[in-house]
Amino acid sequence: MLKACGYLFSTVSVVLLGLVAWDGAQDDPTLRGALIAGMALSVLGMAVRLVSHLRGKPGGPANPRPPR
Repeated sequence: MLKACGYLFSTVSVVLLGLVAWDGAQDDPTLRGALIAGMALSVLGMAVRLVSHLRGKPGGPANPRPPR
């Protein structure tokens, strides 16, 4: 759960930093596209890391706990 909160905080920080940078990229479509792509890839990367963490955990979706 703690790791998921960390990824959530990172995602929010990416969005906030993107909002601040938006004014500087408004006049150039290339910069705007790069900003959007960078934000999207950052959030996607965090989601992939979270899923990887959850799958590697005992009792996670890919590793059910064996019966006792």
